[in-house]
Amino acid sequence: MTDPAIETNEEHRRLFIHREMSWLAFNERVLEEALDRSNPLLERAKFVAIFVNNLDEFYMVRVAGVKRLIDAGYNKADGYGWYPGELNDAIDKKVRLLMKRLYEVHKELVHEELRKEGIFIHRYDELEERDRKAVNAYFDSTLNPLMTPMAVDQGRPFPVLPSKTISFSVQVKRGKRQNFAILPLPTVVPRLFQLRSTKNQYRFILIDEIIRNNIHIFFRGYEVVEAVPFRVLRDSELDLEEDYADDLLVAIEQEVKKRPKAKAVYVGVEREMSSSLLTRLSKELEINKTEVRQVADHLDLAYLFDLYTRVDRPELKYKGYVPMSSISGNVFENMRKGDSLIHLPYQSFDPVARLIESAATDHNVLAIKMTLYRTNRDSCVIKSLKKAAARGAQVSILVEIRARFDEERNILWVRELERAGCHVMYAIPDIKIHSKICLIIRRERDGIHRYVHLSTGNYNEMTACVYTDLGLFTASEDYGRDVSDVFNVISGYSQALHWSKVVSSPEDLRQYFFQLIDQEINNQKKHENGFIFVKMNSLQDRKMIYKLYEASQAGVRINLLVRGICCLIPGLPNTSETIEVRSIVGRFLEHSRIFLFNNNGNYRVFMSSADWMRRNFDRRIELLFPIEAESSKAHLKWLLEMYWKDTLKTRLLNADGFYKRIASDKEPFNIQEYLISYYSGNESG
Repeated sequence: MTDPAIETNEEHRRLFIHREMSWLAFNERVLEEALDRSNPLLERAKFVAIFVNNLDEFYMVRVAGVKRLIDAGYNKADGYGWYPGELNDAIDKKVRLLMKRLYEVHKELVHEELRKEGIFIHRYDELEERDRKAVNAYFDSTLNPLMTPMAVDQGRPFPVLPSKTISFSVQVKRGKRQNFAILPLPTVVPRLFQLRSTKNQYRFILIDEIIRNNIHIFFRGYEVVEAVPFRVLRDSELDLEEDYADDLLVAIEQEVKKRPKAKAVYVGVEREMSSSLLTRLSKELEINKTEVRQVADHLDLAYLFDLYTRVDRPELKYKGYVPMSSISGNVFENMRKGDSLIHLPYQSFDPVARLIESAATDHNVLAIKMTLYRTNRDSCVIKSLKKAAARGAQVSILVEIRARFDEERNILWVRELERAGCHVMYAIPDIKIHSKICLIIRRERDGIHRYVHLSTGNYNEMTACVYTDLGLFTASEDYGRDVSDVFNVISGYSQALHWSKVVSSPEDLRQYFFQLIDQEINNQKKHENGFIFVKMNSLQDRKMIYKLYEASQAGVRINLLVRGICCLIPGLPNTSETIEVRSIVGRFLEHSRIFLFNNNGNYRVFMSSADWMRRNFDRRIELLFPIEAESSKAHLKWLLEMYWKDTLKTRLLNADGFYKRIASDKEPFNIQEYLISYYSGNESG
């Protein structure tokens, strides 16, 4: 192939889908789930909320980065052959189409389908007198005391409005003089207020509506000329020079505190806004008024998350199930018997929690070492670690405080764990700790033994209910030595080795994958059986994509299950004709990573915390680990094959860069629903 260093921008565009456009295509697939009538109605409403939340984060991080380049006058093509200005325009065009579709979906769901099921989101003018009295009483007792109108004039500057804040932009007048004010909605009360409801009928009204119809109360003596809600998103990417930060924890805290004042990257306004008010608002927010987005209905449709939790209608949600526990009895005895896997959320998170809890209370456990990237409120893992430290065990925790949008929570965990007596490390300059590792050192009759848990997902019992992830339990001494050394490398100044089991980034991971791919190329040339099957979240690393193109040109068959971003283009003549890319968006977030290489029939299987993103290879500490127990290898191979059979939730990426549903004359098959039955013992496999 042409040397990448001298390729033209046109060649880059031919070979790659831009990362940002690929992400928007992923979020479009999320929105399609809201349209899919095979999903229960309230689940479809929740997919709308997921889409909105995803898009918010995309603007606060990815679009913010593009706008920074434009503001700095940077005008060079990126690795995909796109210039910042044209990328910004392409994003804007695509988002406008998606937003139009979003509000069409929202209108159909809220004003038609939910109403048919007795679930109402009322406008104020729809209310009967009895309900108006109830909402006005709620305004008087709760909303009014919480809210503060903020005049904007020569002596009173425009208020600080953090990301996702909804506020009313208000124009009032007294006599001939007009004034401008901001009225932020309270965030400490639910956005939905529940009206008189029955067992089969749920009625709500958004507090936006209640406030809109009582807004005059905040401006007595003035005429409210115009009051239009708006919502702002701000640049939320952390920007700090880690090499110059003496205390990284303090530096992160300071950067997080800057977010409410950061540059606005998106402003949405509800309905029509007068030219004069729009001009004033855009000036205060320092955004071009042509960029202000007028939306067709309520701002921030993430309120549907709240609706989902407050409506008790099981028939309108996915059918419930009880995740089965994969391990029973003494966890250490079970691990000594042999390696085993856990598959979340089909199997319970309980074995992971019990492993850490057992280590915390077992006086033969001398030390616990863990990495924490994201965890949840009231975490059982955190409680166990504090308990272990309290009884005198050596507890060493690597907390990644730069986990995006979880920085504040992770800072709180750091403080809490330190107070409990844990030894906490919270970052390495320029590198995130993304690997998911638990190492337990236990004193036994025949000496010291090490127990290891490695996972594709976080130690978070909440996401363990909705993310598909895989974990390995092992008492292998080889694994124990490797993982012990990994912690020494992360926490100290030890040089990384070529370990006997695990492979890590940023040192060796990409190159190791290249060696595995090269082996398939050689096997294809010698035996015509080169085959690679990978399941992951994202594929963006251009070096890896070139390597896959090289393998395809050699005839290696490559199956890629990529849930989110995929910058590789399959089916290109003479480039990627043997590569097929599929994406599954469904009930659960597909988060597990599995890598299978045929190896001339003696197939090798790996799991990892890493996707094939440049950041995973170059700027994160990740682990790739082989699965060696024959039963576990066979199970993972079977899993990949079953995923490939899905016909209901799978989208196929075509050579034109667009995703299409799979056309199949086979019996409809939903892999996630099948696995619920399989792990509960209702299906054979």
